Amino acid sequence: MRKVLNFINGEYCEGVKGEWMESINPATEEKLADVVNSTSEDVSKAIEAAKKAYPAWSAQSPERRAKVLRKMADIIKSRLDELATLESLDNGKPLAVAKTVDIPRAAINLQFFADAIGQFSQDAYHMKNAVNYTRRQPLGIVSCISPWNLPLYLFTWKIAPALAAGNCVIGKPSEVTPITASLMGEIAKEAGLPNGVLNILHGQGSRMGEELVQNKLIKAVSFTGSTTTGKVISKLAASEFKKVSLEMGGKNATIVFGDCDYDKALAGVLRAAYSNQGQICLCGSRILIHDSLYERMKGDLIEEIVKLKIGDPMAAGTQQGAVVSKEHFEKIISCIELAKEEGGRILTGGNRHGDTGYFIEPTLIEGLGANCQTNQQEIFGPVATIQSFKTEEEAIELANGTNYGLAFSVWSENSSRTHRIAEKLDAGIIWINTWMLRDLRTPFGGTKDSGVGREGGFDALRFFTEAKNICIQY
Repeated sequence: MRKVLNFINGEYCEGVKGEWMESINPATEEKLADVVNSTSEDVSKAIEAAKKAYPAWSAQSPERRAKVLRKMADIIKSRLDELATLESLDNGKPLAVAKTVDIPRAAINLQFFADAIGQFSQDAYHMKNAVNYTRRQPLGIVSCISPWNLPLYLFTWKIAPALAAGNCVIGKPSEVTPITASLMGEIAKEAGLPNGVLNILHGQGSRMGEELVQNKLIKAVSFTGSTTTGKVISKLAASEFKKVSLEMGGKNATIVFGDCDYDKALAGVLRAAYSNQGQICLCGSRILIHDSLYERMKGDLIEEIVKLKIGDPMAAGTQQGAVVSKEHFEKIISCIELAKEEGGRILTGGNRHGDTGYFIEPTLIEGLGANCQTNQQEIFGPVATIQSFKTEEEAIELANGTNYGLAFSVWSENSSRTHRIAEKLDAGIIWINTWMLRDLRTPFGGTKDSGVGREGGFDALRFFTEAKNICIQY
């Protein structure tokens, strides 16, 4: 049986209190690993290691730090099959997805920020008889808290810019999917990252969250997860005047007009709704279709949903794996039941798939109003609703009509319309005739309850550094 240990000061270790929790394979409901259940004492131990490592690491040149990150990326690529298998077992997603998306992107994240730090320019401004120049200096010790839906992918998305900028990191992956993130200790050590620069702690956030956020030596907190947890972190950090970056929930709309490229739009709607079992904050769970196209696309979408192959994540051809845990499975099933109570008609899906594992049929629901709970709350599973609209104005009102504002997609061949609508949609990311096409240089994040701040590119490097202006008179 695998044991998932903390990684502190370059060594794997048990928790200070010697307490454990279980990691369960969501496809089989069998125990996969024992996981350290850390407490604030473990956080303090990791912070002490980071404090000792920070002076030397922050003094390293960007080129030296980049070299280590590139080596980490190379090691991840060399261990692709192993990491992808573990990601699939731990998370329930199809092995093919882990092998082609999650693990390659984890390597790309490290490579990207290794390159970006070398291009991270600093400003200079001339005055009469004086010059100002601005230094971007690392903050010190930072907390990086990542979610369970894209475990290694999003863990590296956070730690890469923090390390590239010269910070030391206390990383907290989700306790639900800890295994691949735990292996980053091995990878960092092999790549030559000095002891104490990256520390990885496992366990329930409720046992160590306050220390991860409020400890005086923690200078910033980067969090991806639920809006509920994000609000707690925001309150804790505010009292200490810490920098926070919060990437939280979404209730994203996919807007389809009658003049779209139909086949491309149909494929895009399907992919946006059900990728990763709908467990991506960017998923388009509210499908809005123009009246002129509604009945045709509804029928074709049902046909495509029924074709999605559900089953063993390790089997070739599987498109829909298990959702991540029993708790999350029960939440999604309860949301489907609520939709029925609210008057929703289940067009397809809506049931558990099989007798073992946390599998849910991809579900499409019709007949719900814009303000019902199903269309307002984030379900974060293979569940989407479908509605029609008559005008641009109605589509915009429906799309903007939630407390979330992360990512919308618009499908139309009328370029004037798409630009016009993009200006009026209240979200951090707008995709036109595509979905989840990412350029890592661009800012990533949402508005309203979807987040605070932006990740990606120089935005991430700015977050993990402090600006210092130096003025010299001559």
